[in-house]
Amino acid sequence: MLRHPLPRALAWSFAPYVVVSIAHVVLLAVDSPAAGPTKILLMPLLAVPVIVSARRLASPAAIALIGAALLFSWLGDSTGAFFPSLPELPLMLGFFGLAHVAYIVLFIRHLSRRRMPWWALLYAAWWIVMLVTLGPHTDGLLLALAVYGLVLAGTAATSARSTTIIAIGGAFFLLSDTILAFRLFLPELVSPWGSPAVMLTYTLGQGLLVAGAIAALTRRSTS
Repeated sequence: MLRHPLPRALAWSFAPYVVVSIAHVVLLAVDSPAAGPTKILLMPLLAVPVIVSARRLASPAAIALIGAALLFSWLGDSTGAFFPSLPELPLMLGFFGLAHVAYIVLFIRHLSRRRMPWWALLYAAWWIVMLVTLGPHTDGLLLALAVYGLVLAGTAATSARSTTIIAIGGAFFLLSDTILAFRLFLPELVSPWGSPAVMLTYTLGQGLLVAGAIAALTRRSTS
C-alpha cells in the first residue's frame, strides 16, 4: 500500500498496465502465442502514468530517468522481436543493464530519503551466491552475469534508501531476474513455471518502482 497514495486520476492511468500484465502472465501459463505481443506492450503502457504525471512534477531530470529505464526495459523485453539476427541474451542483458543504471541514478540523485539499511547487505550476499551457484553453468557468460548482477543488486540496494514501496519494487525486480537466471542456466530447477514466475515478479517490480517514484516525486512537488 502506498504511504502517499497517488491522485485517483493518476492511479487509474496504471489500469491498462495492470490488465495487460495479468493477461500476459496468464497467457504464459497456458503457453499461448499471444504472450509475445502482450510482453511488448508492457513498458509502453507503464509509461502512460509517467506521461500523465509529468506536468505535475517539478523534476524533469527524474522523469527523464524513469523514461530511460522504461525505454531500455522495453528494448530488453523486445530484443528477440526487434533484433532477430543478433545474439539475444547478451543484447538483452545490455539493455536491462542500462535500465538498471537509470534506476540507480534516479534513486541516488532524486529519491534517497535515508541511509542504506543494514539489511541491504543481503544483496551483496545474493550476488556472491548467484556467481558461485550459476558460474559453472554460464558457458562463457560469467563476466556478463557478474556485471549484470552488480547493477541489479545496485538497483535493489539503492531502492532500499527510498520509500517502502520503491524498496519492495526493487526486491521484486531482483527476484524476477534471479528466477530468470536459473531458468536460463539451470532450467531443470524452474520448468515449467519459470516463465510465468519471471514475468509476474517483473511486472510487479517495475510497476511498484514507477508508482513509488511518481508518488514520491508528487509529494515532493506539492510540499
